[in-house]
Amino acid sequence: MLTGSDTALPYGRGRSYGDSCINSQGTQISTRRLNRIIRFDAQQGILHCEAGLTLDEILQVIVPMGWFLPVVPGTRFATLGGAIANDVHGKNHHLAGSFGCHVRSLMLLRSSGDRQLCSPSENAQRFAATVGGLGLTGLITSAEINLIPIASHELEVEDKVFSCIDEFAALSRESADWEYTVSWIDTFARNGQVGRGIFSRARHARERGPLIPGRRRAALAVPIAPPLSLVNKWTVNSFNRLYFWAGSRKHVVRRQHYQPFFFPLDAINHWNRIYGSRGFYQYQCVVPHLGGEQAIQTLLREIHRSGEASFLAVLKEFGQRRSPGLLSFPRPGLTLALDFPNRGEKTRRLLESFDETVLAAGGALYPAKDARMSPQIFAAGFPAIQDFIPEMDPKFSSAFWRRVRE
Repeated sequence: MLTGSDTALPYGRGRSYGDSCINSQGTQISTRRLNRIIRFDAQQGILHCEAGLTLDEILQVIVPMGWFLPVVPGTRFATLGGAIANDVHGKNHHLAGSFGCHVRSLMLLRSSGDRQLCSPSENAQRFAATVGGLGLTGLITSAEINLIPIASHELEVEDKVFSCIDEFAALSRESADWEYTVSWIDTFARNGQVGRGIFSRARHARERGPLIPGRRRAALAVPIAPPLSLVNKWTVNSFNRLYFWAGSRKHVVRRQHYQPFFFPLDAINHWNRIYGSRGFYQYQCVVPHLGGEQAIQTLLREIHRSGEASFLAVLKEFGQRRSPGLLSFPRPGLTLALDFPNRGEKTRRLLESFDETVLAAGGALYPAKDARMSPQIFAAGFPAIQDFIPEMDPKFSSAFWRRVRE
């Protein structure tokens, strides 16, 4: 139990890019020892385990048994509790929705010492607040989730080049029955090539094959953060040209292990160090389908005008399946994720210009990847906040929450 003015916040592996997992003015509750599997029904595909297990640790157990997680984010090193608290999404949102759609129940420990079983039918409002609730309703100690069956650890993957956002939209419609879709955007393309990129789609192999989880450790590592960012307009332009050229030569469906498709950055430990000692900002937004393509084009034009370089630029379409979470980020529309080296005021001004476009389009920013969202932007993007506040644990807080609400 907490006493006095102290506040707490659960902390898994710290994979959120912003301050949503940080409680610099209070206590951080490590979940690393919550690492047991309680029950695994390998016949029905139902897993009940503690919330401190990473997604990778779960995959090591379930893949050899012919099961896979229903939704995976861009890293396998997030914890189960973090996946629920951020209601993470993956490359299959257009069919499967967010992670919270597959949570059967969770156990919540409140600062009062009370334990509450929450599900869509029991303590339903607190369940809705906890899914996507950024750890502010209490400590998730365990959860029961549904899994999906797989016949092999391999995926069938196909890449297609597109030259503009309209072609991206056409490929999204054409690929609606593929389990996973995602696109890389060349933010350095100029003139008539603005909006070009590579559309990747994949599905689990249907034929029975090996069921081998991916490697546990990264093969490479960035040893130190250089004093200056290695990500700049020259390196990004060179990389983009090479990447687009290589992608334009892939015309056949290929087979590959799931790990490099879902978790490409996990192959390099401390990859974030390439941005230098000042770090980077990630900016991820979602805009509604109506007017969404125009909003994305506006953001790309802003990048061109700024002369800034985004090494990562990922465009994806969110589907119609609604999350049960009150503060969940995924919703129907287009989502764009961008990375920019931290160049101080210049970078912040660029991101503020993005805010204006997203707000005008009726969109929202992703709290798990945010380090600078204003209270006004947060309130506009998450209108259910007034339903969420009564379900918060009075002793739980975060740097993010104090920034956007206090």
